[in-house]
Amino acid sequence: MRIRRKPWARPELAACHFFMDDPPQYKGNWQELFGNNNPMHLELGCGKGVFIAAVGAANQHINYIAVDLKSEVLALARRRIVQDYATAGITDVHNVKLMSQDIERIDNMLDATDVIERIYINFCNPWPKKPCHKKRLTHGKQLIKYKSFLKRGGEIWFKTDNDELFEDSTKYFEENGFIIKYTTVDLHASGFEGSFPTEHEIMFTNEGIPIKFLIAVSN
Repeated sequence: MRIRRKPWARPELAACHFFMDDPPQYKGNWQELFGNNNPMHLELGCGKGVFIAAVGAANQHINYIAVDLKSEVLALARRRIVQDYATAGITDVHNVKLMSQDIERIDNMLDATDVIERIYINFCNPWPKKPCHKKRLTHGKQLIKYKSFLKRGGEIWFKTDNDELFEDSTKYFEENGFIIKYTTVDLHASGFEGSFPTEHEIMFTNEGIPIKFLIAVSN
């Protein structure tokens, strides 16, 4: 879905204390940037921030790095985070860092010393045509990069509405040394607890489309 240009987006992000303008400069130093030793989680493709705002407000003891590419969606994510934190009675957004980064080059901003304990991949582009499969965020080409900073025993939580992407991604994880710890083809009927809904998840669920979900563990 195309996002229209929003002239206010970049100035609003520039004035935001939890927006990181140049992520690669913090490579190897994300823990220091947060100023504590709390676990770090990463969301790849945070969109308008529905998920990261909810999970961040509910888990103040975890540091979250949220990545997307377009300023327009990141600015909307910033607003959603501020709104949800205020609703929860939290006066300062201290445990989320928001940034623009090409996810295909995510290893430019993170390395082994950053120690990510969990990665969230929520409703990424399925890239259905075979020549484009390497662009999938769950493809082996990307998983190799994630393993360079994902803690051993760390997890990737993956959600999608797309059957083919889910089946292929399960294979990608297994082929790249991940262990599938949990899997379901209907998350909301599974009884699984601890999952926060995303914008797309709410939309697809309202349309009657079951949500596919798995947890893959780095081995």
